[in-house]
Amino acid sequence: VVSTQSTGSSGINAEYGEFLNYYTNYYYKSNLSSGKMAKPAKEVVPLNFVHQNAILCETIKKEQRHQKLHKDYRVNPFKKMHVLASKPNSNVEDDTQEDAPVFDDQYINIFKKAREVPTEKYEYPQTESQGYGWFTTPLIDSDRSDIRLHHPRTMSEVTKYMDAAWRLKEQSENMQ
Repeated sequence: VVSTQSTGSSGINAEYGEFLNYYTNYYYKSNLSSGKMAKPAKEVVPLNFVHQNAILCETIKKEQRHQKLHKDYRVNPFKKMHVLASKPNSNVEDDTQEDAPVFDDQYINIFKKAREVPTEKYEYPQTESQGYGWFTTPLIDSDRSDIRLHHPRTMSEVTKYMDAAWRLKEQSENMQ
């Protein structure tokens, strides 16, 4: 089993040495358990702190490149808020309070935009599912005098008879 020594005051270097030791032992054991012959152990090279520091600096630069520092914190306008009433026994009016909340115009605009229905937010549907029912205006204006497109419900002798029969049945059930 290959062992590494970490000398130094940095906790990161010690963690890296422990990781390297664990990985080397795991790799060595997995090769033995799979029936493969392990390669002869190479001479153990002490950890090079300059290279470790360069790797650490490169990792930090990559993290900083892809992380964004947010300095402006706001309430999420897309999450439902529960507004609480003031205390029932309070004599202080909300308008006269010194620490009354100051509303930001930008937040109010975002909040209103979040509460709009999709047809008011966007000009066209954003997904395929929104396409169904997006355009609600009828393609042809309805003209009730045109018998080709307007078919009102009409009463015939049979429908009048069944309507009367249903009414009689409902009245008799309600009387019992």
